[in-house]
Amino acid sequence: MPKKKLAIHTLVSPSFGQNAYVLSLEGSNECVVVDPGFDAEEIEKHVIHRQLTPRAVLNTHGHIDHIAGNQWMKTCWADCPIVIGKEDAPKLLDPSANLSSQFGVGLTSPRADILVVHGDVYEAAGIKFHVIGIPGHSQGHVVYLWKEEDPWIVLGGDILFQGGVGRTDFADGNTRLLFTSIRDRLFTLPDDTVVLPGHGPSTTIGAEKRDNPFVGQRAVV
Repeated sequence: MPKKKLAIHTLVSPSFGQNAYVLSLEGSNECVVVDPGFDAEEIEKHVIHRQLTPRAVLNTHGHIDHIAGNQWMKTCWADCPIVIGKEDAPKLLDPSANLSSQFGVGLTSPRADILVVHGDVYEAAGIKFHVIGIPGHSQGHVVYLWKEEDPWIVLGGDILFQGGVGRTDFADGNTRLLFTSIRDRLFTLPDDTVVLPGHGPSTTIGAEKRDNPFVGQRAVV
């Protein structure tokens, strides 16, 4: 029996230019929401329009622009678990750590329901995600890899962008660790693996291995 195709819808939050993603399998009425930011109301409209039910909220990390919609999602779908990397879970409850206090917002999220670490496999809405820990932008940043069909897809948060990488000038940032983790844990994936980042357009592992000025073949070490 052929595997079902993965449908992906991107919603961009204007305030931070942050990408949230709604993923569902072809023919399914269930979905997963990745990094709901300040666009949560639009996510709700999209999900209802498509007659989908969210079965998980996946946070790649705990910064404000990636967790701002958690409360909205929980209000609409109380049984939908919030999933985040174990080391970043405290940020959900700490406005200073999640950077919202810097913007005068003081935002917090509901507590995490499920904590994941590197090497875990998490499944929701029939979609199986392999968890890859990529510290550096934040201590507990994870990405979610889907590899049931070619090309594989990485929900990448603020790790690897088209021609760029995530910032490391936060309290728990680490440039060397970020670069090493990208090279050791992402650049070992197939070149045609699609990266869906937290900001900006999608890219591929092969393109960034070749051309990324920070971690690619042309990078100055």
